[in-house]
Amino acid sequence: MRWALPLILLAGCNQSAAIAPGKIVSNNPCIDAILAEIADPDQIGAVSLWSHQPQSSSVSLAWSRRFPAIGASAEEVIAAKPVLALTGALATSGGQSPVSRAGIAEMTIGVPATIAESKAQIMQIANAIGRRAEGADLVARIDTATKAVPKHKTAIIWQASGFVPGRGTIQDEMLGRAGYINASQLYGLKQWDMLPLETLVRNPPDIIFSPDRADGEDARSLAARQQVLMRLKGRTKVVTFPDRLLFCAGPGMIETMRVLKAQLPSRLREESRVGESQLQLSARARPLPAPPASGWGV
Repeated sequence: MRWALPLILLAGCNQSAAIAPGKIVSNNPCIDAILAEIADPDQIGAVSLWSHQPQSSSVSLAWSRRFPAIGASAEEVIAAKPVLALTGALATSGGQSPVSRAGIAEMTIGVPATIAESKAQIMQIANAIGRRAEGADLVARIDTATKAVPKHKTAIIWQASGFVPGRGTIQDEMLGRAGYINASQLYGLKQWDMLPLETLVRNPPDIIFSPDRADGEDARSLAARQQVLMRLKGRTKVVTFPDRLLFCAGPGMIETMRVLKAQLPSRLREESRVGESQLQLSARARPLPAPPASGWGV
């Protein structure tokens, strides 16, 4: 996961910039991606360190570097004196977190396992920051992008590290909605599992979504894998799929679905576009839902 990135990546971040008190701070790059789509920039006091780095950001650096960066420690968040702290890392299992005990409103957002969970998180954040209309608009765009089409080919998403997402992951759900049978199930792989090269050579899927570049140890692994894939030419199709598309759900699902659906046969692509147009018209006419009394939940 992205939190395992070496701390050296953070060395160039601008942590010295003053964080204006009384604003929203986020120390989670996936939350940053949602804020980039729905928040008023004047609401934001700081974004996560990871969003200042091209290797780990799920937003444009032009957007993220408009704001100071903040780390994952409770001390940094408390010192920022925000009106609301959005985090995926500070909650404790034994009661209130230090941030909450300091009297700061805090919202913890986990890793969604489904598209529905991701949309609920967007609305949870949107309601918390007073941007419900913007949140509903983003959810409608995700509904449009993730409209299901008939399954027609086998495919896998193969990370630079060699891991393949399987059943029970949000990537598996997106593959299915984009018209693919996730071949990881045919190979007997687990939820997240390594794909043996001999398994792939023996029975390659129709399409392999894989990055074309990586860093460090992953780069050496990817280079060796690409040599094998060259020998499979004519038996499978390799489509460039950057690892960053796996960092977060949220608005990132829109680009992910675009990459996946781009490989559809022309007839299915056209049907998908027609369906998306109908969904957009329906979303414009639909009144905004009122939040339930208990909140949107995650």
